[in-house]
Amino acid sequence: MTKLICAVLLAIMLPGCASLGYYYQAFEGQMQIWHRSRPIEQVIADEHTPEAVKERLALVLRIREFASAELALPDNGSYRNYADLQRPFALWNVFATTEFSVTPKEWCFPFAGCVGYRGYFSQTAAEQFANNLKRDGLDVFVSGVPAYSTLGWFDDPVLNTVVGYPEAELARLIFHELAHQVVYVPGDTMFNESFAAAVEQDGVERWLARTGGKAEQAAFDLQQQRRAAFIKLVLKYRDELEALYGTKTPDTEKRQKKADIFAAMNDEYLTLKSSWEGYAGYDRFFAGPLNNARLVPVATYSELVPGFPRFLPSTAGSTNRSFSPGRRQATFR
Repeated sequence: MTKLICAVLLAIMLPGCASLGYYYQAFEGQMQIWHRSRPIEQVIADEHTPEAVKERLALVLRIREFASAELALPDNGSYRNYADLQRPFALWNVFATTEFSVTPKEWCFPFAGCVGYRGYFSQTAAEQFANNLKRDGLDVFVSGVPAYSTLGWFDDPVLNTVVGYPEAELARLIFHELAHQVVYVPGDTMFNESFAAAVEQDGVERWLARTGGKAEQAAFDLQQQRRAAFIKLVLKYRDELEALYGTKTPDTEKRQKKADIFAAMNDEYLTLKSSWEGYAGYDRFFAGPLNNARLVPVATYSELVPGFPRFLPSTAGSTNRSFSPGRRQATFR
């Protein structure tokens, strides 16, 4: 706890682009999580814990052991505790771009460097901040985040926001967040998230090969195919928008073409979805107003992923930590 307080106080004293109020809400939110955290073994032993939660937490411990033993991910206290936050998300990220750009606005913080989003532990606070950005003429998107990483500075717990996930998704999330503790480059959000996404994919494939049956593997493969198709669709239209914004087209015409591109993306999604036998997992993405900012997290978490697998075998199976610049860089985002 002393380490937590010192780190946050240091962050407040160091220069950055966030206000003291922002750092205070980060401190308060992190303290709430710590206050609600209990060792998983203790939660499982508690007679008041529902049996379904006990079973999921037992699975978490098996996944956690696999992460360190088989993937060489950090063997520490992270994801060995459980916290019920009594809300659907751990925090809410605010993404923003200018009207004619797909490049996210960045906010700079001590330790974390500059990142392409700003996180709040309160949905109301996130939406208030987003509304201020909208008044400045920016495209804005607020996204609920089920989990996040303090990059090894603290022992991150498993949260109620994720414990009910299907087995492969739960494993994917734990591997992703632990990967942030291995490699974190301050100021390069796309690299960090794409690296963690690549580790999670490799980790889940190994996990299912070790423990999953054919049905679980088939379900995961199908989900991956749909995810890849969704990402390909979004990046295709993101590229079209980027090309449009680079032209000298008058703003009025550019604005109309922007709307046309988003309409075409929505239409193509409906066609794609019709082949998914009723699966509607990406409807929420298309439910809100489509704008540049809504595309940002998709690109951030996926664009560089294809470049990582060629060197993952030499790192995921090794305890060598020389390939870990910036690990333990704390971020309250």
